[in-house]
Amino acid sequence: MPNERPLIEAFYGISSPWAYFGAPRLYDIAARTGARLSLRPIRIIEANGGIPLRTRPDPRQAYHAVELERWRRHLGMPLNLKPRFYPCRTIEPAAQAVIAVDGAGLDAQSFSFAVQRALWAEERDIADPETLREIARETLGDEAVPLVAHPQPAAIVAVWHGNLDEAERLGIFGTPTYVVNGELFWGQDRLDFVERAVTAASSAPARTS
Repeated sequence: MPNERPLIEAFYGISSPWAYFGAPRLYDIAARTGARLSLRPIRIIEANGGIPLRTRPDPRQAYHAVELERWRRHLGMPLNLKPRFYPCRTIEPAAQAVIAVDGAGLDAQSFSFAVQRALWAEERDIADPETLREIARETLGDEAVPLVAHPQPAAIVAVWHGNLDEAERLGIFGTPTYVVNGELFWGQDRLDFVERAVTAASSAPARTS
């Protein structure tokens, strides 16, 4: 029997600029290699040392802006260095909407990236459920609109909390972190290594029972 396709688990903050930068390349890697991709939105993992940007020392915040400028030029992706609605008032509605869309079998990748783009390039408030419904309609059509609920059903909220629990268990401390066969790759600048890990997993000998 052939090996099961490798799995990439993407633990990410929906408002993270680095997750936004990495999303197109992550999706491309999954498509080219045939890997399965699991989107697992989470919040800041304070239990493992995650620190919100606005509470970091000024030199770290200044360098953060420098890196954003470098990467937006390097990747040729639109990004406002000081978006109107960042930091977000809350990320739960957006993150949980991604989980709901994914659970319904719709294109969670396209929806997630549209939400990220809305925040970082379109000056839209992704903490606003009505804005999220507009994005869902624009990206996936009318059938996706009811999936943007606030509050979400208990099953969706349970997945949201479960993602954070699993991230903490794995030792993840920052986002985006990509996981392949239990190996962690922190940051969109590690996607080359993610692809190598997926390729190695794909070429590994088939297991026998």
